[in-house]
Amino acid sequence: MNQFTMAFTPEKLEEAWHVLLTEFPMGLWETVYVTLLSTFFAIVVGMPLGILLVTGDADGIRPMPKWLMKALNVVINFLRSVPFLILIVMVIPLTRAIIGTSIGSTASIVPLVVAAFPFVARLVEGSLRELNPNIIEMAQSMGSSTMQIIFRVMLPESLPSLINNFTLAVTTILGYTAMSGAMGGGGLGKIAINYGYSRYKYAVLYLAVIVLVLLVQVFQSVGGRLAIKLDKRLKKTAK
Repeated sequence: MNQFTMAFTPEKLEEAWHVLLTEFPMGLWETVYVTLLSTFFAIVVGMPLGILLVTGDADGIRPMPKWLMKALNVVINFLRSVPFLILIVMVIPLTRAIIGTSIGSTASIVPLVVAAFPFVARLVEGSLRELNPNIIEMAQSMGSSTMQIIFRVMLPESLPSLINNFTLAVTTILGYTAMSGAMGGGGLGKIAINYGYSRYKYAVLYLAVIVLVLLVQVFQSVGGRLAIKLDKRLKKTAK
């Protein structure tokens, strides 16, 4: 009997069940808490940057200096290209400065936000660039200010796309939280690494994966339904 098969003996399954009852509730809470809070801060930082990438473009409603836009694109592309596990190590000084420690669920929020906000910025940029230019030109012809165009035209019109993209960001960050478990983070990732992989309790590892998959399905379902509910085009078609 090989090591993998031995991990699913009745005794091992009983141990996995015990871990499920004792460790998973807190691990699930930590994962949801870190995912939602990281997503919130990533949107707070990334959304204005995404708006700036569109409005500050040469063809945007308020062009910004070319050097500034190039610098912004370079920073966003650089942060997006760094692998997450390496990024965790790179931002340890920042994490310690903000949280006071680099270990634990709360500490993992800092690298998660740093990794996610450039992704969110690109998602917002993509959603806003999908807008019909005629809508923006009409608002400009009516004398609307830059802020009015952004908050009364661009964002409301692209809301379904933004929600779909934010849902994608949530599921991506959820995957990052699992990886942060290997670097001292908490949640289901920590359980999968410490109890499942390190102790050869593969049943625990697979249980953690199943719970993570179910979480992704929940977030995806909620985000998809919300996007459909707020889609004006579908409402017009229904009428």
